[in-house]
Amino acid sequence: MKTDFTFSIKSICFDEHYSPSDKTRLTTNFANLARGDSRQQNLRNTLKMINDRFNSLAHWDNPTGDRYAVELEIVSVDINIKNAGNAFPSIEVLKTNIIDRHTQERFDGLVGNNFSSYVRDYDFSVLLLEHNKNQQQFSIPDNFGELHGRLFQHFVNSAAYKTNFKKLPVICLSVSDNKIYQRSANHHPVLGIEYLANESSLTEQYFSKMGLKVRYFMPESCVAPLAFYFFGDLLNDYSNLELISTISTMETFQKIYRPEIYNAHAVAGLRYQPDLKSQQHSLTKIVYDREERSKLAILQGKFAEEQFIKPYQSLLEQWSATYAR
Repeated sequence: MKTDFTFSIKSICFDEHYSPSDKTRLTTNFANLARGDSRQQNLRNTLKMINDRFNSLAHWDNPTGDRYAVELEIVSVDINIKNAGNAFPSIEVLKTNIIDRHTQERFDGLVGNNFSSYVRDYDFSVLLLEHNKNQQQFSIPDNFGELHGRLFQHFVNSAAYKTNFKKLPVICLSVSDNKIYQRSANHHPVLGIEYLANESSLTEQYFSKMGLKVRYFMPESCVAPLAFYFFGDLLNDYSNLELISTISTMETFQKIYRPEIYNAHAVAGLRYQPDLKSQQHSLTKIVYDREERSKLAILQGKFAEEQFIKPYQSLLEQWSATYAR
């Protein structure tokens, strides 16, 4: 049954000329920025923020603070279903590439970073909402996230992934506003101060089904910890510059999308709980439509339901059960 799904990978450069394709989830951070009258200025400002942040963290042998530049690729993954004819857009992630202007070298950063998935939209914006409709107490459906998690792990173990990428993905997200984070004594030279969460969130549980662990670190000059989801050993499997490429990229996106947390006026203390209602923050000059983002998640979840979940339900259930064994 595992051979019923294969993956095809395409990539496009994320630069000031980027325009989202018809298959791109429009709620995705980078796609949202690339629309409207301010699209090109948005992209220029975002890329400058990423480069400036990279150089501030990679400060050794970098006296003028401009040694490095980050190039981003949007990696789109389609699921090809045996005998189905059409492929379904599965996930999109970002891949970082690092340019060393001193040596004129270009080398890989990390793949993952931002994570976008139509099936995740279905799980959270359709299945979970329908399950809790008219219910007095919130609950999680049986097998919630199981199919998505197995599809993701199948992709990471696929020949397509191994041909295109040298290392396993690292995904970087915002911390949760309904959890409390405690500062620990652990300090990494690049990732910064580690925080420990008081409990597991639904997002953590969902990503754990994808095979990913999570740790929380607050890099130097950041005002709140970031959530790093990874396989293996986050601190030893990746180089300093690889980690910096993810930090600079995703901290920039979070400053735009979550300014209440990542562009806050106060730095997270020993005990930290994010507050999305806080007014003590600054906005970037980059235009971002958060209201549209929330509305589109439901539409995109329904798209996944209509184009993937329902048409292939029997095959998906059989495959998922086989894959679990």
